[in-house]
Amino acid sequence: MGGRPMSMAKLAKTDGSIDAGGAARPVKISCRNVWKVYGDDPGGFFTDGDGKVADADGLLTRIRDGGHITAAADVSFDVHVGEVFVIMGLSGSGKSTMVRCLSRLVEPTAGEVLFDGRDLLRVSKEELIEIRRHKLGMVFQNFGLLPHLSVLDNIAFPLKVQGIDETERRRRAREVVELVGLAGREDAYPRELSGGQQQRVGIARSLVVEPELWFLDEPFSALDPLIRRQMQDEFLRLQRMLHKTIVFITHDFLEALRIADRIAIMKDGQVVQLGSPADIVLHPATDYVAEFTEDVPLVRVIQVADILEPATAELTAPGSAPGTPQQEVRPEMTLEEIMPHFALHGSGLAVTGPDGAIIGQVTPRGVVKALAAGEQRTSA
Repeated sequence: MGGRPMSMAKLAKTDGSIDAGGAARPVKISCRNVWKVYGDDPGGFFTDGDGKVADADGLLTRIRDGGHITAAADVSFDVHVGEVFVIMGLSGSGKSTMVRCLSRLVEPTAGEVLFDGRDLLRVSKEELIEIRRHKLGMVFQNFGLLPHLSVLDNIAFPLKVQGIDETERRRRAREVVELVGLAGREDAYPRELSGGQQQRVGIARSLVVEPELWFLDEPFSALDPLIRRQMQDEFLRLQRMLHKTIVFITHDFLEALRIADRIAIMKDGQVVQLGSPADIVLHPATDYVAEFTEDVPLVRVIQVADILEPATAELTAPGSAPGTPQQEVRPEMTLEEIMPHFALHGSGLAVTGPDGAIIGQVTPRGVVKALAAGEQRTSA
């Protein structure tokens, strides 16, 4: 399949460090050498608190031999502004521990968590409370709604905790009700809502504080498959509008494919691979990763940017720009999304950049070649 041209790499959805215009995104939160060890004396394994060790594998052996349990081991990654960063793995892999370490709902044993350059593990309890109230949003698998409060009051509750007056907090809550599609249900109680509606309330409650960083820990896993798909669509719609910086936890690789800019796969508390969805599917680093990805259809992974060809003179001639919005093709779209368009444009599809200008084309021949190359790589 070959590497994509640099100009296209900057346009692709899957590089979280680059925005749609090709500019480098600043880092919002950094995880540096984070460890979480459970046992009688977990701190005794670290000479200082920064988590940096010369031999991580050797330390893991000493921790295990000492009767301790490692939930997170030397984990490092950056999450960029506006990026959807997915952490995934099987049960017990450490993914939920990590998101709780980032917010200090679980105290890391060692390491650094830098939020806008400031180490959250070094701030006071009072400062941490203020950061959580005003800058962090959290949604968990358990909706956690207050049964005696209406939808509107549940959503407004974080603002009440902040000390905002009732008129203002109800105004802001109503705005978010509209945003998540719950207009008309403001006075309902949680027991009167479906599972999907309850999760919308949870999402709205986390958004009402206008967080700079949004944590979602398997928010849709308790929902029925159809509702789950609808909530994923809703999540993507909200992200297109709000451009939040998001850390999303899931064990479902297909869900990760739909929403992720980048994915970190964890096993036994360690990150075993970090990259774009296409990188992970086409180039699994370990057998563990390969098992995760073996049933993933390549049409859901390979993007237009991966197979972009120079536009023909026909496509770039005056007045020949793509017609209806339904036929617009963008670099970040997957092959699954564009293939129906070939029914009307069998010779090729024009690809447009952020400014609407034609930047290349995709052809049926290019799609077939990419899928064949992908199958060869995954088989190998």
